[in-house]
Amino acid sequence: MIKTAILTVSSSRTKEDDESGKVIKKILDHDFQIIAYDIVSDDEKAIIDKLNFYSDIKKVNLILTNGGTGFSQADVTPEATLKVTDRIASGISELIRFEGIKKTKRAALSRGISAIRGKTLIINLPGSPKGVKESLEVIIDLLPHAMEMLKGKGH
Repeated sequence: MIKTAILTVSSSRTKEDDESGKVIKKILDHDFQIIAYDIVSDDEKAIIDKLNFYSDIKKVNLILTNGGTGFSQADVTPEATLKVTDRIASGISELIRFEGIKKTKRAALSRGISAIRGKTLIINLPGSPKGVKESLEVIIDLLPHAMEMLKGKGH
């Protein structure tokens, strides 16, 4: 199973009303082991601290963030992700945007990135439940192979 952490970035949501986080949990329910699920405010340091904790201490294989990828001054999830990143995995986010644009041009306004820290893949998803669902549906079948590659197995 793929050890996964879910991080919702929002200054206004709680676990009770975090629909996007619940969508992620539901989609990942059978093939992924959810190690952690947290909500942090739109604060770069708080996001960085959680990303470091999940990858370095919890040793998760996959971190899925949701929220904080728009154009607002408070949207700092991609910047926080870049600060903890060893390598970029741009094709994942490009695929998410490419497929999203087929449904709404607004998908082009997502600044989410995908990156690698050590042996952990970090993917920034949009904040809306619909955006999370559509994004995960596009990439879910790639994730097991991505995990194998991070473990040093072949292409």
